[in-house]
Amino acid sequence: MNRKMKYAIKIHKISTVDDLENSWSIEDYKELLVRFDFANDDVNEIKELRELLFMAITDKEPNEAAAIVLDYKLGNVLNEGQIDSLSYEMLVDKISEEYPKIGLHKTLFIINQLLYKAFNGKFPNTKATIVDFEITPSRNAETTITKEIVLKCFAQNLDSHNVIIRLFGQQLNAEEAFVEANDIIWYLEKKDTTYRLTTSDYFMSREEFINEEFDANIKFFEED
Repeated sequence: MNRKMKYAIKIHKISTVDDLENSWSIEDYKELLVRFDFANDDVNEIKELRELLFMAITDKEPNEAAAIVLDYKLGNVLNEGQIDSLSYEMLVDKISEEYPKIGLHKTLFIINQLLYKAFNGKFPNTKATIVDFEITPSRNAETTITKEIVLKCFAQNLDSHNVIIRLFGQQLNAEEAFVEANDIIWYLEKKDTTYRLTTSDYFMSREEFINEEFDANIKFFEED
């Protein structure tokens, strides 16, 4: 038997963004400047470092620049051949939506948007969705709100053409464990009584939401 739980959700705000705040630190910019042979030890202000990095990035061919940033962020996960392929594919495809490993989507989005802005649109523009909401568990429902709970609830308030509904029907119906939920939702933050989720616009776009307030009955997969 699958456990069933009920939640009431109230959406306060849905935003579409093309950048995630605090994705890059001062240390990131400094290290990237070293890798682009553009190091400058006198600059410690994040805005200035970003401007310097953009200059350094545009000194290179787009695919070369992409390879350097990919190697910095994902060199421990991808090999040289994969990085080389991606550095070209990123110029024509929305790799942060299409890459087979969903666990890399968030990092690929962050890389893509840095390159998109530095090169003034030579890379495809990708978007993220941020939702601020309240979620109230009914009696007997799990009170520790996880990404799986949120995703299963939200899927019941999305247009039927939504990618999550099409690709993860068995997981949503608790026929399989929903391990992908942790990668589909990039961040789930709690602020006082509200929550904020961040995901790719590819998985949840603003236009796909149906109601501002809704109840969701969800099930959990349990091994026999």
